[in-house]
Amino acid sequence: MKRGKKYTDSAKLIDRTAQYDVADAISLVRKSAVAKFDETIEAHIRLGVDGRHADQQVRGAVVLPHGTGKTVRVLVFAKGDKVNEALAAGADFVGGDELIPKIQNDGWFEFDVVVATPDMMGVVGRLGRVLGPKGLMPNPKAGTVTMDVTKAVNDIKAGKIEYRLDKTNIIHVPVGKASFTEEQLADNFQALMGAIIKAKPAAAKGQYLRSVTVASTMGPGIKLNTSKLA
Repeated sequence: MKRGKKYTDSAKLIDRTAQYDVADAISLVRKSAVAKFDETIEAHIRLGVDGRHADQQVRGAVVLPHGTGKTVRVLVFAKGDKVNEALAAGADFVGGDELIPKIQNDGWFEFDVVVATPDMMGVVGRLGRVLGPKGLMPNPKAGTVTMDVTKAVNDIKAGKIEYRLDKTNIIHVPVGKASFTEEQLADNFQALMGAIIKAKPAAAKGQYLRSVTVASTMGPGIKLNTSKLA
């Protein structure tokens, strides 16, 4: 695969054989983000678990102290008093049954996170086939199925992100933008790692953190020393 000059120049800053500590990795990832837009900084965490087994699933949510740098659009499924509560909290869209055909048939996806009150999950369940593959299905573990819609919306707007294993047992999550300070990125990264380490399943055997890499949208990956993270 042919790489552009900017990527090649950025890659020269990084020793591919080294494992960096958090401060050095974050300093390097900011230096390697040289695109003309404000690149997202992402963490890619490979875990020593087998997500095919229910007792080894790793999934949850964490509020990043400095947010993600992205404006998050929130859709809330609610009825009764909860509709006004969701709107007052700053939800971008609130509704119920009437949204089903809009999403299912018209392909409307102008939202990033879906929150639902428990009494609306019967309605939301009908959207499982379209929301599930996009990772948008509300989930109690992530705090997106709740009667406290004010807290749910506030947390999401403040920078709450959901993390979960993909099919290869890797978690991919944003930890901020290249325009963030090194301190802000480090705070966010440490908050994320703390949550993932805390979420270690009892059934997990052997090394839990197999590899941890940070990278900007267009930049090369930088490996971290996992022994200093656990």
